[in-house]
Amino acid sequence: MRSFLLAPLALALLSLSGCGYHTLGAATHLPPGVRTISVPVFANQTVANGPETAMTEAVIRELMARTRFQITPNPDPDADAVLHGTLLKELVTPLTYNTSTQQSSSFLVTVVASVTLNSHDGKILYQNKNYVYRQQYQATTDLPTFLEEDPAAIQRLSRDFARQLVADVLEGF
Repeated sequence: MRSFLLAPLALALLSLSGCGYHTLGAATHLPPGVRTISVPVFANQTVANGPETAMTEAVIRELMARTRFQITPNPDPDADAVLHGTLLKELVTPLTYNTSTQQSSSFLVTVVASVTLNSHDGKILYQNKNYVYRQQYQATTDLPTFLEEDPAAIQRLSRDFARQLVADVLEGF
């Protein structure tokens, strides 16, 4: 009778052990030999000036926060892997518009990038040549100049972009 009562308890404890929590860097699908990742400044093919630096720095911070890898911002020939990124497009689309003020109160930012993580021997560990990131933001400024004139908006966009990109790279999606 006692083992009959303990079986459901053991089953419940066993199911809780796989609840998705893991130690730092344990969820990565990268090869075990990767210990250092170089993240050179992303290339920029957009008309916006400066988002490549903010986005690269945000990706570096996110990798440092979420992994045990040594991350270097410089091109390092000795790094186990190199994350290359190119910003291809940046679009700002109004979502809500106030006709009395002639301003948008919310908008959708879309960033399209090409991202590749190569191992030291050139093997592709992650690649997405059409990485699309979209996020809705609130604003009270003029849309065409919002990202160019608001450093806080660029930082927020960069942080959110980096969070999603690093999750995708580490989880292999």
